[in-house]
Amino acid sequence: MEDNTLVKSSFSATIHAPIENVDIPTWCFGLSESEYQSCSPAHISAAVTTTPDGRRMSINVEVLGGNPMVQHYVEEITEPHHLRLVSNSDIFTPTGRIKVGVTWDLSVKKIDDDTCEFTNLVHSSFTPELLDSLAKQGIPREAFQSARKPISEAHNRQETPLFAKSIERHALRNNNSAPVASAA
Repeated sequence: MEDNTLVKSSFSATIHAPIENVDIPTWCFGLSESEYQSCSPAHISAAVTTTPDGRRMSINVEVLGGNPMVQHYVEEITEPHHLRLVSNSDIFTPTGRIKVGVTWDLSVKKIDDDTCEFTNLVHSSFTPELLDSLAKQGIPREAFQSARKPISEAHNRQETPLFAKSIERHALRNNNSAPVASAA
């Protein structure tokens, strides 16, 4: 079986909040447009909706390598410390709109009582439509992959610590809003 991986990159950053306060799905599906934009200059817009079967979907618009991209991330794994989203994303190129598969996998693991490590893994894959488009243009798969890899990795490297800070703010805000027990 042929590996359809286009680019796979993973970066990590520290979150200065107890892991018990971190809830990645609540953060992701509650992310405001301005908060999303603050995590990268490439981020244009974000919104949330649901699929016909009721699963949550995060719609993200960004520009990578000069090409606008619309991602339709549907929840696949939804746990407080692990969120995996899958998308059949649209990339708008000078030759038209093409699809690329993207899996966005966000997770945290405990370091100590006050910190955890956030990992942002992005795995994009060739779709038959993308391969057909490249073939029609005479662009070898490997050439497209080589050109796309540094763009995708640089974007993930940039957004990961900013996502971690955003998740940290969310976690600390949630901790501060917890009800305070009254002294008896």
